[in-house]
Amino acid sequence: MSSPLSIKLRWLNEPAALAAGVTWGIPWKEGELRRDEQLALHAADGSGPVAMQSWPAAYWPDGSVKWSAHAAALPSEQQDGYRVTKGAGASGPACVKVSETEETILLDTGVMSCTIRKQGNNLIESIVRSGSEICSGATLISIKESRNGVSGATTIRQEPFQGRIRSVTVEQNGPVRAVVKLEGKHRGGNSGREWLPFSLRLYFYAGLGTIRVVHTFHYDGNPNEDFIKALGISFAVPMRGPLYNRHVRLAGDRGFFSESPKTLHTRRTKGKYRELFERQTQGVPVEFDAEEDRYFLGLLDDSAVWDDYKLVQRSADHYGIWKRTQAQCCWVKSAEGRRAGGLGYAGGEGGGLAVGVRDFWRKHPSGLDIHGTAGSEASLTAWFWSPDGEAMDLRHYDTKTHVESSYEGAEELRATPYGIANTSELTVWCEEETPSPDRLRAMQEHADAEPLLVCEPEYFHEVRAFGLWSMPDRSTPAKAMLEERLDGIASFYMSEVEQRKWYGFWDYGDFMHSYDPVRHVWNYDLGGCAWQNTELVPNMWLWVMFLRSGRGDLFRLAEAMTRHTSEVDVYHFGEYAGLGSRHNVVHWGCGCKEARIAMAGLHRYYYYLTADERIGDLMDEVKDADFSTVNLDPMRAYFPKDEHPTHIRIGPDWAAFSSNWMTRWERFEDTAYRDKIVTGIECVKDANYGLISGPTYGYDPRTSKLTPLGDDNWGRHLAICMGAPQIWFELAAMLKDPHWEAMMADFGIYYNLPQERKDLITGGAISHDSFHHPVLSIAIAAFGAYYRQDEWTAQHSWSVLLDNPFAKTDLRKEAETVTYVDSLSEIDWINTNEAAQWSLNTIISLELIPEWLPVGEAETVR
Repeated sequence: MSSPLSIKLRWLNEPAALAAGVTWGIPWKEGELRRDEQLALHAADGSGPVAMQSWPAAYWPDGSVKWSAHAAALPSEQQDGYRVTKGAGASGPACVKVSETEETILLDTGVMSCTIRKQGNNLIESIVRSGSEICSGATLISIKESRNGVSGATTIRQEPFQGRIRSVTVEQNGPVRAVVKLEGKHRGGNSGREWLPFSLRLYFYAGLGTIRVVHTFHYDGNPNEDFIKALGISFAVPMRGPLYNRHVRLAGDRGFFSESPKTLHTRRTKGKYRELFERQTQGVPVEFDAEEDRYFLGLLDDSAVWDDYKLVQRSADHYGIWKRTQAQCCWVKSAEGRRAGGLGYAGGEGGGLAVGVRDFWRKHPSGLDIHGTAGSEASLTAWFWSPDGEAMDLRHYDTKTHVESSYEGAEELRATPYGIANTSELTVWCEEETPSPDRLRAMQEHADAEPLLVCEPEYFHEVRAFGLWSMPDRSTPAKAMLEERLDGIASFYMSEVEQRKWYGFWDYGDFMHSYDPVRHVWNYDLGGCAWQNTELVPNMWLWVMFLRSGRGDLFRLAEAMTRHTSEVDVYHFGEYAGLGSRHNVVHWGCGCKEARIAMAGLHRYYYYLTADERIGDLMDEVKDADFSTVNLDPMRAYFPKDEHPTHIRIGPDWAAFSSNWMTRWERFEDTAYRDKIVTGIECVKDANYGLISGPTYGYDPRTSKLTPLGDDNWGRHLAICMGAPQIWFELAAMLKDPHWEAMMADFGIYYNLPQERKDLITGGAISHDSFHHPVLSIAIAAFGAYYRQDEWTAQHSWSVLLDNPFAKTDLRKEAETVTYVDSLSEIDWINTNEAAQWSLNTIISLELIPEWLPVGEAETVR
């Protein structure tokens, strides 16, 4: 357990196998850390202080630090983790130095120097280590495919594009960590067209020869005409020395494709040459005597030169490796496997470059190409979308909507990908020699799951990080049963990702919405019942499950969902900027574009735990999302245009806005956004029955004022099942407004009261029929019971939770085996809405009203 003056940090998974740059976040109680106080990092084993760079990530209203972010370059195999204390920290033996000219930025880590261009196609001009140039250029590349067809005859044209830098920003300049952000667009080599805006961040750490790369591209084309055939980043690698001392490595399932453009394998490779061949395959330089080895050198001159190599991961379960001698010759299949490791290396005497792509097989079709190894400069390309796969097809699945039959959200067809994005991550190593198999394996593991330090769950809970939630407690049979159910639901979804192959460039990270037991499939083709797209906040469920357990597998599941939903399901520019698409067969397919899908409240968990700058961008993008509802009124189907600029519900719309504004306020101390929250709350206070009224209001984003439209104008369940309680509980700790807290509590108590008791409060003005799906209300109901010490509400909340199928079923034990295209393990009533909400609400109830949990309930629901 951490104390306020000594915070324990542990590795999320295993300790880093290689020296690594690590960035992490720490939450603080209000008033505990002043912004000018220094912090120090110590190895837990007592081996001494470690250099650390720190900065505030969020502030409390009193000006103290709410979240701090930290970076350190850490040695390998530090088993025991670290501790952070107050006080002056250590200075490291090396630091990152950043210098600029009009045309370039030079970064020196003490181990390597990297020159970055400020304009043009070449992102990186040069990387030098120990006097040798390891990389002589890096370029973003893409291929646009155009299709024209008449009467079944289709003409396909392809045009190469390269990324062109428009702006470069040094976001951090050391001493431990430096970050450079490059932005631009892809430009066509033939047409000169510019499209596909990108941002690229490069991360450098003191004393390390690695670069972390985070690449985001946005789609701004016409999906009926503009198909992306390929997208990637290509590095130029100087190749030195004889061909037999040049090396190529490609990670397979468990081992490595290890070859050379001039392999020592001939039909005469025997004796000492067999030994030399084995050394060559291990990456060890070999030498020959011109006289003694004349005959064998002649054999080598006669053998083929293999110039090009490629690995293509076409699906989650298949990849192939090929090589060829020349561009005009065929590719020769070298190997096949299931899931490639996503690491490639090319180099010669004096060193080389390794590139590892995160989630390589999960975000297929991906690829690695190494071309020109026999020349003076090879290219090593990491394909985020491989040219050996089909072109991206971002069109909708139909030409009309299916509202009544398929639960699609609007009659208008607004299925456009214009403005969506996708983020990919990779790590680059600048090596002085060809890496050994053990080092390659460590690189691969690092690239796929970067080392991360995290606080203990008990500390997160103690400081109320992200509001109200409970620690696991198995002290009674009933509590133990609920913990088993919570773990079982999370385990089931982990298994479903693999069983149902929820993988792919545009899909990985999301879950599906609901299930079809007849076909034994999730409703992949049924309108609004297919992809989840954050409906009923499964992101929050997964993050809270991580916070209370510290489990690395849950963190990675939540991380993948955050990366996906924050990019693919959201519009980053264009008509719907700041909004996201409701659940659909295609992630951007539903005509409902809503703020709740893009809200900062879903993604701030990841931001504060990792200080990820890309997520920071996304949270700030949505700070003014309320203005987008003027162009697309979320209640347009129910409230005609009138004197109000738009109409919104207190939840999910205003709740989403409040999460955006709270995040802007705490990150930047921007009180204008605090004032927008306060204005809205004051308007709700003036409603006849506070939060119970409405929930739809007239809204003006210029003034932030909510205008009542009656006390009973819409169902209430959507007001509190899309993350509002989680946001508002944390917001209450910042606002310290007892009236706001009382309104939340009273709404929670009122929700499940029978009509006759509702009438005693609101005089018959509000119908019980407006309060659907009691299980969705339990977070706010439990708060009401806790705040007012209301026994009836507490007992009713537990009866709702315990009578739910998720309480009555151990998903790990009661799944049935059925046959679809193959055997499957199935829960035929499963749906992600209730899985997420039952879990979140149970976790909150265990924190707020545990004393009212029936003692003998475990036996009745088993």
